[in-house]
Amino acid sequence: MLPSFFIAHGAPLLAIENNEYTQFLNHLGITLSKPKAIILFSAHWESNIQKVSSVDEYETIYDFGGFSEDLYRIKYPAKGNEEITKEIIQLFINQGVSYEVDTNRGLDHGAWVVLRLLYPDADIPVISMSVNPHLSPEEQYKIGKSLSALREKDALIVASGGTVHNLRALNWGKDTTGEIDDWALDFDNWLSDHLKNWDVESLFNYQTLAHNANLAVPPYGVEHFVPIFYAMGAADDQRTAKLLHRSYRYGNLSHSVWQFG
Repeated sequence: MLPSFFIAHGAPLLAIENNEYTQFLNHLGITLSKPKAIILFSAHWESNIQKVSSVDEYETIYDFGGFSEDLYRIKYPAKGNEEITKEIIQLFINQGVSYEVDTNRGLDHGAWVVLRLLYPDADIPVISMSVNPHLSPEEQYKIGKSLSALREKDALIVASGGTVHNLRALNWGKDTTGEIDDWALDFDNWLSDHLKNWDVESLFNYQTLAHNANLAVPPYGVEHFVPIFYAMGAADDQRTAKLLHRSYRYGNLSHSVWQFG
């Protein structure tokens, strides 16, 4: 059975960089058993009802601006899988999860940057999934939990976002110094303690309990944090959490990879 993962997608530049984090993701893709399909929740696809993609071949979405032209030449032509989409729909029906099927949307950078680093050949079917930052963490967890059975069928469940993702607080000058803001470390350390203990009661109330949650997960950036609950829910049957990687850019933008199950 494959674990589920929360993977930070960082800034779009990761797609063309060679650094500690990109090397880690390259290695992770090599060491994992090759999945039958990848089910990916992206922070950059928000919707008020759970969206499930049903696409033959995805377009590559460049949902950013002002970066190197090299980024806009990248293609990640992953294909979908109608059979897996139907299985997801049936699981949602069984668990009472409201959903809609999307037949048009391509892969945003929260999806293709991560996928390309893990599996550069784009030879694994992908089912793209939205996130709803307006749901409670319990409800987000439930959606992930409803898909846990697919892990037994060699599907890899990935949630892409960022545990500390406050664009207004980034310090571009600190990228070369290696300095990390104390508040970002405090939040990630609090999160780490409670994830490893699978303390969902505290985690679901992170906004009031976590150190510096107001800075790490500002109101305009909640969508980047909540994918972690989808990934956790997908491993509810095992309830084990392991931090595989953590590093930072620009003073506080976290690159963390959590394995669940």
